[in-house]
Order: sequence, then C-alpha cells, then structure tokens
Amino acid sequence: MIKSELHEKYSYLFEEELLDEIEKVGVFKHVPEGEQLMDIGETIFYMPLLLSGAIKIMREDTDGEDLILYFIETGDTCAMTLSCCMGNKKSEIRAIAETDTELIMIPVKKMADWMGKYKSWQNFILQSYQDRLKELLEAIDTIAFLKMDERLLKYLRDKAMVNHDDTIKVTHQNIADDLHTSRVVVSRLLKSLENQSKIKLHRNSITIVDM
Repeated sequence: MIKSELHEKYSYLFEEELLDEIEKVGVFKHVPEGEQLMDIGETIFYMPLLLSGAIKIMREDTDGEDLILYFIETGDTCAMTLSCCMGNKKSEIRAIAETDTELIMIPVKKMADWMGKYKSWQNFILQSYQDRLKELLEAIDTIAFLKMDERLLKYLRDKAMVNHDDTIKVTHQNIADDLHTSRVVVSRLLKSLENQSKIKLHRNSITIVDM
C-alpha cells in the first residue's frame, strides 16, 4: 500500500531509487481527525511526509495559549520539524490532524544522507522551507495588519481549502482557540460575516460563500 501511495503522490518529485528507500525505512501512520501528532518539547525522531489529509501546525505563546501558524497538506512536510531535525533540537510546535490523515514517518537520520545522495530530495526540502517560510510571513502579516474579522475570514477560507469543502465542521470555541481570541468575539464576527453574505452559519458548521 505504501508503495502505491508513494508512487501516486511523489513519483513526479522523486526518482525510483529514492521511492524504494522511503518504502524500506518509512513507517506508515494513520492519524484520525483531531489527534495530536507532535507536541512542544518532544524529541523528534521522524519527519512526516503526507500522503493524504491535512495537519494544523500550532505555536504556543508565553501564556501557554496556542496560535495557528499554517496547514500542511498532501505532498508537504513541515519546515519547523525539518529545522528541529537538522539541529537536533526538541519540537517547537504542536501538530494536530485537521482531517483524517495518512503519512509516512521518515527517520531523521536519513535526512542528511538523502540531501547529499538525491538531488530531488534536496530540492524538495529547500522548496518546503521556502513554502513554509512564505506561510509563516503571511501568518505574521495576518496578525499584525489584518483586523479580526479579516483574520477570521482568512482562517475559514484556509480551513475550507485544506478540507476541500466549502462547508467546514467547526465550533465557535474551536475558532476562538485557534485565533487566540474569545468565543463571544468570534460569534459576533461570524454573524457579521453572515450578514455580509460571505458565510452561512449552521449548527457546528459553516459554509464559506465568498471564497
């Protein structure tokens, strides 16, 4: 199963020899929606390579509150994990399955070997760093420059995109936790967005009208 999934998702990126190596050393893992894959302070032994689904990457502030940084999807890996792997550091992020997710866990010790052995792997890692850096900068800009209603709408659109569905299952409290604000504020802003015909509110779900 791993081999067929690998070829389907990564044959356009990696040569046959590298795919064979990933198949040999990789550990297949299924993670149900909402389950935590990694926590802050954990030692990192594996790097995730997504086959399907999406993962939410969170950062903790000085008060112990979570703040969402970005999502990773099929064909992605996590730059924060890569950074910790290469520096032999403990995890600085919390990773939670946004949807049911399937991934291959690649041993950290293989990363450096493949960087020198396979040009395709080197390109993949460097592109992943670039993509995640761009998303981190967008997250900083969102926090620094957008008003809360704009942040909320962007958050909803991002969730809809990674879920591949205009209707997302989420509670007001879930949103408040991710955006580091209160449920009361979220509820008020959601109602305002609905009045602007940008979303439709349902019980424990939201449809994004204006993508």
